[in-house]
Amino acid sequence: MMGVMTGEEPRTRTSTTVRTPAASEVRSVRRAGAARAWRTRLLVVGIVLAAFNLRPAITSLGALLEEVRDGLGMSGSVAGLLTSVPPLCFAVFGVTAPRLARRFGAGAVVCAGMAAIGAGLLIRPYVGGTAAFLATSALALMGIAVSNVLMPVIVKRRFPDRVGSMTGLYSMALALGTATAAAVTVPLTDALGGNWRSGLAVWAALAAAAVLPWLPFVREREREQDGARGARNERAASAEAPVLRVTRSRTAWALAVFFGLQATAAYITMGWMAQIFRDAGVPAGRAGLLLAVTMVMGVPLAFVIPRLATRLPHQGPIVLALGASGLVGYAGLYLAPAAGAWAWAVLLGIANCAFPLALTMVGMRARTGAGVAQLSAFAQSTGYLISIPGPLLVGVLYQHSGGWGLPIALMAGLMIPQTIMGVLAGRDRTVEDEATTS
Repeated sequence: MMGVMTGEEPRTRTSTTVRTPAASEVRSVRRAGAARAWRTRLLVVGIVLAAFNLRPAITSLGALLEEVRDGLGMSGSVAGLLTSVPPLCFAVFGVTAPRLARRFGAGAVVCAGMAAIGAGLLIRPYVGGTAAFLATSALALMGIAVSNVLMPVIVKRRFPDRVGSMTGLYSMALALGTATAAAVTVPLTDALGGNWRSGLAVWAALAAAAVLPWLPFVREREREQDGARGARNERAASAEAPVLRVTRSRTAWALAVFFGLQATAAYITMGWMAQIFRDAGVPAGRAGLLLAVTMVMGVPLAFVIPRLATRLPHQGPIVLALGASGLVGYAGLYLAPAAGAWAWAVLLGIANCAFPLALTMVGMRARTGAGVAQLSAFAQSTGYLISIPGPLLVGVLYQHSGGWGLPIALMAGLMIPQTIMGVLAGRDRTVEDEATTS
């Protein structure tokens, strides 16, 4: 027994021996932790700056559309084509973002996207012709399109435990960028001597600043590669699962049409609403502020609406409230555009918050991650294609009717099918229940 005890005693002492880390190791760990914290803070700054740059190319142009038309000799129809370019670019270039991210890394693609925005915004005011203006606008919008798709992916991948707060920060920065460009473009243009070219080009500096925080992430592809391996493993694990044919789902189609019609309203608003107020006698600076009010409504409501939607089994009541707000706003815009301008700007801003509701419903109308991915791709790509003709048609109607009566009637008329499709998309069901085949 003593022998056993004697044999056990050294083992007990050995098991309790703890090696004290060397001072150099401690310093190395601290440096690594500090470096990770620094990169995390830099990434947050990059996300905020990138989100802020995703709309000024559109709303700054809307604030100066009359000057741009006069300067380039555009007709109303061509100006309508110009306001249709954003959804067209989002539909065409946005689908390339996942493939580019797999090849080069999401950070590199966003960095290149910010550079494309800056180059397009800097060049387009000085090209001297309508076709070249459209082409350089498309360059900036291409950068917006790929960044728009990849930003939520980066948020989910880099901040898996803070998706809600980071998405809220990203959404707020996007809405603030949208509203800021609408509000200050005209005053900036006046401060720069009244030259609309300088007033548009100045936004390139903001995009150039957004390039800088992304430079350290250009060569970081490990996470994207890990994500690709995870996706391959997920596909292999679900190889024998039922196939989801999302195009067979009525809910998917209702959501796609709802997304498309709300995007139509948003791009008509960004492209034409300031001009509607200006034609009603509102000064250019105040018209830009009114557009900014409409855009800034998305800052608080982007937080409220998704939380409310997830607590309801059916999102129809929210859709109806947004639709009613839009109809009242368009009615006021038709009957008394100048007298009640601030009220109509607020009401139309509320109606335009169908965008965060649509994104929320994408996540609620599918049970699985693969289903959400398929539904999101289908609803957004189809929706942006649906939204392309709207701004162009508004320009054609404005030119040929000589006023805003018919265009506003069109906007109000589109709000009715948008509301119907939103109610259908908000029903408590999933695409897996409707579109799964053996």
